[in-house]
Amino acid sequence: MSHVRQEQPSMLARAEELQRQIQDLSSRDMQLWSIVSLVVLVLTAGFLALMAPNFLWAQRIFKIEQAYVPQLFFGLISLIVLFNIYLLSQRASLNSTRKALISELVLNERLESLSLIDPLTQLLNRRALNELIAHQLSRANRSGDPLTFLVLDLDNFRELNARLGSMEGNRVLIEFAKLLKNVFRGGDLIFRQGGDEFLVVMPATSEQEAESPLQRLLRAADEWSAANDNNYQLSFAWGLAGYVAGTSLEEIMRTVDRKLYQKMHNLAPVF
Repeated sequence: MSHVRQEQPSMLARAEELQRQIQDLSSRDMQLWSIVSLVVLVLTAGFLALMAPNFLWAQRIFKIEQAYVPQLFFGLISLIVLFNIYLLSQRASLNSTRKALISELVLNERLESLSLIDPLTQLLNRRALNELIAHQLSRANRSGDPLTFLVLDLDNFRELNARLGSMEGNRVLIEFAKLLKNVFRGGDLIFRQGGDEFLVVMPATSEQEAESPLQRLLRAADEWSAANDNNYQLSFAWGLAGYVAGTSLEEIMRTVDRKLYQKMHNLAPVF
């Protein structure tokens, strides 16, 4: 049996970094508008000084020779043009950067979603197991609610592939995944760990309570075999174990794998 291996959640880290950069762009937007407001006030004061030099406040602040008015007026116009060019370039740069970051964030989330789904069965895959189970363990430790793990291994699957080919093997995997989705609740987590091995994690469910959906799955497998006139009888071995508060994911997986091994080899339980 294979066991859980920790992986670096690089996509999650990248998504957080992209969100932080987008927030930084919002701060730069505010800074840019603050600069715009300040420049508008300064230019307004300058225009008033040129266009209405007889204002009392303008006389006190500005002492302008009439000969220099055209040059100053031209200078203000030039400043306005240059400032607008600067403003437009900064806005274009911010918008371009924001659009690129948002596009990368969307793509990152799509890739992350795809990387958590097994493409054949559309169940959660092994990477999803590493990322999602930690939350379930934390919640079970915090609340004290039961949490049950059920591992399933299809019988004679290698022989099926060897006899009827991988296409038929894939069809059986897809059909079994459909049975799992129909039997278990929406809140249960269903994983394809690899090959013909599956894992169901049932929150707020004790080992005794997990027997009911397990029996329904056994009946569904028998009904599927009866309805499909082929050379393969769908059946599986299973291991069932409840989570013990404070233990690690590796420990609970070793326990449930050991019980599966006992079922597959018809061994007496070892405690």
